Amino acid sequence: MAESMQGLKRTHRCGELSAAQIGEKVTVMGWVQKNRNKGGLVFVDVRDRSGIIQAVFEEGKTEAALLEKAAKLRAEYVVAIVGTVEKRSGAVNENISTGEIEIIPEELRILSEAETPPFQVEENSKTKEEVRLKYRYLDLRRPDMQRNLLMRSQVATLTRQFLAEEGFLEIETPVLVGSTPEGARDYLVPSRIHHGHFYALPQSPQLFKQLLMCSGCDRYFQLAKCFRDEDLRADRQPEFTQIDMELSFVDVDDVIDVNERLLKKLFHEVLGVEVSLPIPRMTWQEAMDRFGSDKPDIRFGMELHDVTEVVKDCEFVVFKGAIENGGTVRGINAKGQGAMPRKKIDKLVDFAKDFGAKGLAYIAIQEDGTVKSSFAKFMKEEEMTALIQAMEGENGDLLLFAADKNKVVWDVLGNLRLELARQMELLDKNEYKFIWITEFPLLEWSEEQNRYTAMHHPFTMPMEEDLQYIDTDPGRVRAKAYDIVLNGNEIGGGSVRIFNQEIQSKMFEVLGFTPEQAEEQFGFLLNAFKYGVPPHAGLAYGLDRLVMLMAKEDSIRDVIAFPKVKDASDLMTEAPTPVDQKQLDELGLQIIREEKKEIQE
Repeated sequence: MAESMQGLKRTHRCGELSAAQIGEKVTVMGWVQKNRNKGGLVFVDVRDRSGIIQAVFEEGKTEAALLEKAAKLRAEYVVAIVGTVEKRSGAVNENISTGEIEIIPEELRILSEAETPPFQVEENSKTKEEVRLKYRYLDLRRPDMQRNLLMRSQVATLTRQFLAEEGFLEIETPVLVGSTPEGARDYLVPSRIHHGHFYALPQSPQLFKQLLMCSGCDRYFQLAKCFRDEDLRADRQPEFTQIDMELSFVDVDDVIDVNERLLKKLFHEVLGVEVSLPIPRMTWQEAMDRFGSDKPDIRFGMELHDVTEVVKDCEFVVFKGAIENGGTVRGINAKGQGAMPRKKIDKLVDFAKDFGAKGLAYIAIQEDGTVKSSFAKFMKEEEMTALIQAMEGENGDLLLFAADKNKVVWDVLGNLRLELARQMELLDKNEYKFIWITEFPLLEWSEEQNRYTAMHHPFTMPMEEDLQYIDTDPGRVRAKAYDIVLNGNEIGGGSVRIFNQEIQSKMFEVLGFTPEQAEEQFGFLLNAFKYGVPPHAGLAYGLDRLVMLMAKEDSIRDVIAFPKVKDASDLMTEAPTPVDQKQLDELGLQIIREEKKEIQE
């Protein structure tokens, strides 16, 4: 039978008590973590979000009725305890902050009873994630999840404080917007009033934040909910949160400066980690050439070597063919892995094939200097020596090569480098290595659409000195775009925006938009630009990913209170769900069932 807490007021959270309260009368409330009944002696651990405190009910010290009541407590009962803080009579528990004290209760109320939970509420749960997500409200009681939510809240609060002090205004933008086909797939919301018309949920507040600059807001930010109807991966969710910002009368360096100071503050206050400024910068081209990735993990070396020149005259058909087709040959040196068993190398070859490689060539240098290679018979001895030298190969090293078009070679070796680092345990989650990647290409060629598409979005400013190539060699044009990368994860990205009418029209033309199409999709922005637009630039962070890295988690699901799973469903609320016919009729919608389709055909 549940009791009322009337007349009681909580004086402390469980984990806030310390030796300083010895002798004080306190009232704590929380969940029973566990109850140990030693016959005439009952130990009850009470837990709330701050930690655990032990209460001791003892025959002789405690009334018989109270002792009996304490013996009945079970895990996850919600209780209120009034009692005196004393120094522990037993051994000190080093594992908890309240390990040297205990409460001797004089009153116990059971505020709520609990059924046996489907899994134990404990740190580092081994329970399957599906079960934890189904009972997420229980999962969130676990101390590690509570810490993650606390950290996320801290990051959000500090960000708001910092940006407010820097003169940013927090402004909310709409969640029901028009659909724009560029970018990922939109989530659509049917209109009840305008049948056959739809709102979209925003993939980002991009157009609105640029309009706010046209509105003279000068500096804007918000913690914005964004939505993308994409296939999910470990670090993707259909809804996610951005720390979104836009600034007027600025260039690249201004945006980078304010964001470096924001990151420095967050890491100092939340983790006690010092980020030294300025954060290094690297152009996109250098990042691709050295690391095969535009989000390089610079916690370890194993950089790519371009050996095209070294092997251009050899007879190995794989190298030769790639070079003749305008591609390159590049390699990485996995130090000390020369003795890797053949089976393991074959697994790496399969891994490389997932990223478009037709295969991987390798040279394994044994400790005694003998060489095992998949292509030695096609190479003259001096060619082999020159290749090993170019790769800085030493005894005991494993050299791996990819030969193809640049894009494929970068993708293969960039991912292989990370896979090897995982196998060789080179990735330290306690190390935080930031880098800015700058000067991205403005455009990338899409094989599917047979046209150039915007690498960021159609409003990204080209670098002035490259504008001369926009008609003759569009792929050569660099953008005033920048990403902030942490440990191989892109945590934020942005660009200087186009504010010049002619450049914007040119950009639409290169992207294959007719003036009518541009007007139809972005008319309101283009109209706003006719009335005086300031130079402006912005940046947005993925808040979930940033907190995931700060919390040293492997999935963003662990830092989101109520996440979705891979098929974009919510295991707890069972969303998405069917709706009744009345709702569909109001929206003027008809569901086409699979069976019906077949009958119609």
